[in-house]
Amino acid sequence: MRQRAKVVPRARGCVLEVGIGSGLNLPFYDPAKVSKVWGLEPAPEMTRMAQRAARSLAFEVEFIGLPGDEIPLDDNSVDTVLVTYTLCTIPDTTAALRQMNRVLRPGGELIFCEHGAAPDASVRRWQDRLNPIWKRLGGGCNLNRPIPALLEAGGFRIDSLDTMYIPGWRPACFNYWGTAV
Repeated sequence: MRQRAKVVPRARGCVLEVGIGSGLNLPFYDPAKVSKVWGLEPAPEMTRMAQRAARSLAFEVEFIGLPGDEIPLDDNSVDTVLVTYTLCTIPDTTAALRQMNRVLRPGGELIFCEHGAAPDASVRRWQDRLNPIWKRLGGGCNLNRPIPALLEAGGFRIDSLDTMYIPGWRPACFNYWGTAV
């Protein structure tokens, strides 16, 4: 939760949250800075949980029941795109990130917090070995995605980037967070 608390309050204006899930990020939005959140989530059971979490918020949350590579918003229509622990499960990350880039207004930013490929070769080898099993057991989650390279392939330029191992099992705990334009 500490990582979410670092990145979510940066969101401003009209926000597209890709992979809103159960709504874990909703309490971290600053209602003084956010006018609306579009919550993109393909799993109906997760959307139902997020809808309950959104009931008492001071800003509007509208849900879209589609995956990340199908964003039915107009070009240049959001000020912020937020992705937290989502890029690991999107099957076609390049297509999804291009869609996110398409809907982001000029001057807007993508805010991200993701786990992915570790910089240490020994940890990365374990990520690569375990990924096929992890992906099946973890709902499509990939341990070893190269987050900066994915963002750039999707048309973004990384503006700020921090990395670290968060406490826990090292193959699943290397985190990237920052902003891209």
